[in-house]
Amino acid sequence: MTEYRVPDPYLALPDLPLLEVNSESYAEGATLTPAQLGGVMGVEGGADKSPQVSWSAGPEGTKSYAVTVFDPDAPTASGFWHWAVANIPADVTSLPEGACTAGDASGLPEGAVVLRNDAGFKGFVGAAPPAGHGPHRYILAVHAVGDVIELGDDASCAFLGFNLFGQGLARGTTTALYEQ
Repeated sequence: MTEYRVPDPYLALPDLPLLEVNSESYAEGATLTPAQLGGVMGVEGGADKSPQVSWSAGPEGTKSYAVTVFDPDAPTASGFWHWAVANIPADVTSLPEGACTAGDASGLPEGAVVLRNDAGFKGFVGAAPPAGHGPHRYILAVHAVGDVIELGDDASCAFLGFNLFGQGLARGTTTALYEQ
């Protein structure tokens, strides 16, 4: 088993009931395929397609969902946010692969809000860790939320995370790996 320099960031958050989260794009702990690699970040063959994800329904009181992809192993003090979508309607429990790409969010349900990732644009940016840096974890999290979150046009992924801290009702994760 690989020892990571940074612990799982979700361990520091309050315990919440678990959502079952699965992806047809990769198996838990598997290596990402080219579809989820960062073509806009220079990874040859990378397609910057958001992964397929499905989840169990949230508890009573769920008003929306948020889906995020985070790399805690990025060589920064704050990790790297690859994707964040908030205000997914409560009756939606899956997103298809490629629902969001580097330049197109048309596959997301009406009302969903895409936030600016750490590459600087609204959309999904695939994995592109520095060569030789070792394996990175890409943690896809689904959050059941007790409200629709008010987000300004320039809201950051960290701001969304702050709101999820106070409004989250349940959470589930699945993790994939990639290294160059």
